Amino acid sequence: MAELGKTQSLRVSRDSPIGVFLDAGKLGEVLLPRREVPADCAVGNDLEVFLYTDSEDRPIATTRRPRAQAGQCASLQVVQVNHAGAFLDWGLPKDLLVPFGEQRVPMREGNSYVVFVYVDKPSGRLAASSKLDRWLSEDGSAYKANQPVDLFISARTDMGYKAVVNQTHLGLIYKTEVLQPLKIGQKLKGFVRRVREDGRLDLSLQLQGQQVRDDLADKILAHLAENGGRSSLCDHSAPEEIYATYKVSKGNYKKALGGLLKQEKIVIHPDHITLAAPSVWRAGRKPAPGRKDSR
Repeated sequence: MAELGKTQSLRVSRDSPIGVFLDAGKLGEVLLPRREVPADCAVGNDLEVFLYTDSEDRPIATTRRPRAQAGQCASLQVVQVNHAGAFLDWGLPKDLLVPFGEQRVPMREGNSYVVFVYVDKPSGRLAASSKLDRWLSEDGSAYKANQPVDLFISARTDMGYKAVVNQTHLGLIYKTEVLQPLKIGQKLKGFVRRVREDGRLDLSLQLQGQQVRDDLADKILAHLAENGGRSSLCDHSAPEEIYATYKVSKGNYKKALGGLLKQEKIVIHPDHITLAAPSVWRAGRKPAPGRKDSR
């Protein structure tokens, strides 16, 4: 079934001087303007088109791809504000309206905002909203810890960054988990850190868990071996320094160090760490309890 606000394949039903008409089911015949009709197009062909409404609110087709479709979020720039609301550039001839009632904060011309694209049921028009919590679920109880997700940074708060999860849910990345510059509108891969009791999602840009720390421990040992058995990165190092070398949080790094210390593979000093008798543990012989590294 043909849908407004979506890219879909529709069959050419007839040709005309102004373009070709496509069979859009319950929406009737929809015009694809002549300027967008492929040169080899014929009646009976299937064309990939996006459906929206023209200036008279009639369904119309385009071969262009907008920056977002119905049911998706995007960061879009305001090109005009008038009595009807704010109009966004989304890559089509007709700009996308954000009614005043759907603006989280008053929108200003020239600024960009993260919005959700939807079909307004009363009018049948496509519109957008920056009030994401009206359109996206905050109940992520179906997710699991460490589940990979697609993230879209939507806002900055005192606690960290709000993010759209898989284009369907909202979650939070705490600022303690942010070890790289983030921008509003940025898309990146992430993980579910935990599902809270109320169903809300805490997010992370890194995997958590024992397997991650085990892999990190191997990287720490390799780094030490490549640098003469010594590293200035210890449990007092700045998170940014740790991330620059290992791309992990300070919390994960400290847990990995703790595991290596327990296995007596490293010695932790006030301002650095060293390998603990590498010739012994590499050969598979555990150092004697209480053995110290003299470096």
